[in-house]
Amino acid sequence: MFDQDLIRLENDVQGPRRFLPSLPLLSAFEAAARTGSITAAAKELSLTQGAVSRQVKALEEQLEVELFHRERQTIRLTVGGDAYAREIRDALRKISTASLNLRANPFGGTLTLAILPTFGTRWLAPRLPRFLAGNPGITINLVTRLSNFDFRLEPVDAAIHFGRPEWQGGELALLRSETVIPACSTELRERYGFKQASDLRKAPLLHLTTRPDAWEQWLTLHGVDAHAVHGMLLDQFATASQAAISGLGVALLPEFLIEEELSTGKLVRALDLPMKSAEAYYLVWPTDRASHPPLVAFREWLLLETAPDR
Repeated sequence: MFDQDLIRLENDVQGPRRFLPSLPLLSAFEAAARTGSITAAAKELSLTQGAVSRQVKALEEQLEVELFHRERQTIRLTVGGDAYAREIRDALRKISTASLNLRANPFGGTLTLAILPTFGTRWLAPRLPRFLAGNPGITINLVTRLSNFDFRLEPVDAAIHFGRPEWQGGELALLRSETVIPACSTELRERYGFKQASDLRKAPLLHLTTRPDAWEQWLTLHGVDAHAVHGMLLDQFATASQAAISGLGVALLPEFLIEEELSTGKLVRALDLPMKSAEAYYLVWPTDRASHPPLVAFREWLLLETAPDR
């Protein structure tokens, strides 16, 4: 009985290994696929053309699939080879990134955090030196993500999320709420002479693609007809803020993210009529990374930084 279990275990292990080619084979294939040339791939990898050809052929034999059409001295990816090349390229990139991270911090103290651009640059980045000073040895890598993603497909340890407390496959911790205000340039406010909420409908309204119904919510909250609200569409707060500064219209912007513009007069409140957003900011992480030491340290620090009494 023990021998049968051992044979079954060996078969289970060997099965997947049939489909796990060596890195030299994959590197040769990826280079040939990307350059469309065995010669160019050989030059890039500092190998002979014959060596690259043999590696590609060995990969095809191992997979039992033709990856290239060979026509005289040229190669052309098959349909399957093209799809395989894209996935292999992404896998090699992830391996390279993991290796670079390990070299940068051989003790494993790296945290890769996905951030929202404006929150990351305006609020988080100025505070990070305090975290790093209090946690020597931890390296933080920042990547930008505008929407939810699958942690299983991204080399990311945690993310800053704005929205409802929902993220498939992730655990969340509430960071802070948000109040938005209608902001514009001084010149635009003087031109339209805003007195009440309904006056804003006379001016150009700037909309964010990530919050397409924000103006409808604000107008309804303040008793104004929100039917057929139109205006310029922008994809990021930074762009919307700059558009408002330039006098292109009125934007609904998070008050805590435009403190500098308000204090310098680059932006002014079109009207002192704020709206608390229904959504909030969260730190989210995959369950299997919950005990990752750099994440634990960062989570504890971030919750203190966003505490109401700060």
